[in-house]
Amino acid sequence: MTMTENSRITTPFTATSTAAEVVDGIDLTGRRVVVTGGASGIGIETARALAGAGAEVTLAVRDLDAGERTANDIVATTGNKQILVAPLDLANQASVAAFTSAWDGPLHVLVNNAGVMASPEAHTPEGWELQFATNHLGHFALATGLHRALAAAGGARVVSVSSSAHLRSPIVFEDIHFRERAYEPWSAYGQSKTANVLFAVEATKRWESDGITVNALMPGGIRTNLQRHVSQEDLDRAVAAAGGASGITWKTPEQGAATSVLVATSPLLEGVGGRYFEDCEEAGPNRPGSRNGVAAYALDPEAAARLWQVSVETLTR
Repeated sequence: MTMTENSRITTPFTATSTAAEVVDGIDLTGRRVVVTGGASGIGIETARALAGAGAEVTLAVRDLDAGERTANDIVATTGNKQILVAPLDLANQASVAAFTSAWDGPLHVLVNNAGVMASPEAHTPEGWELQFATNHLGHFALATGLHRALAAAGGARVVSVSSSAHLRSPIVFEDIHFRERAYEPWSAYGQSKTANVLFAVEATKRWESDGITVNALMPGGIRTNLQRHVSQEDLDRAVAAAGGASGITWKTPEQGAATSVLVATSPLLEGVGGRYFEDCEEAGPNRPGSRNGVAAYALDPEAAARLWQVSVETLTR
């Protein structure tokens, strides 16, 4: 396959492909991987597929008991004994710092998978809105804290799990943490998912000389505990408000993990970063009334640079 720098990437895989199918034939022996939220939902299947290809996989989780159960299950199903468990609470910056300082050696793939969706209004002790603090700031601190390890790997990849919900809100820089405006769970979630895409844009630009690429993705609709705060009625109403039909085609967790695994491993993405993928291929621009594609504001380089600066300033205050 021949690509120009700006050509849209397509693959042989589709919305129904599984993570195991995407990674089939790829050897990750000797590669080290971290999957946040690796003990639930698509995080489990992402970790399982990468482990099945031979990688050493660290499950970065809040619940260590769940992490150990998942690790044992992955060992049993893949035969790969290099499955590790480490504590990580993305809403707690001390926890993130402890994880990054404890990491030793190169890191080939970081999958920023964990997250919270449409949660009731809550703020961290620092006053940060919880969804933004978890979905963006936690992963931002994790990735930047692991930058040296990623650079040491040579050709490292960072996978930023976003969502079509990014279509619900750009970054509202004037009031990111809902201190002045009324809190709305889906707008807060959408803003945090836009941040995941903008992080991929700016991180790729900043880290290109280190051989690190970062891409964002929409995994699809998957029934997991991510929706624990969301009723079916709320979900249908949110989808309709975003301009889509109320019905959703649900994927299995194995299908939902496929695009994450593709972004983490596909040879077609060698040296490619700052892009947004869905259904195992690069997404096109969003069309009004559609839940597919990527919003222009999520790929805006000026917004990406501004968010990076705001994130640094927020974390260092």
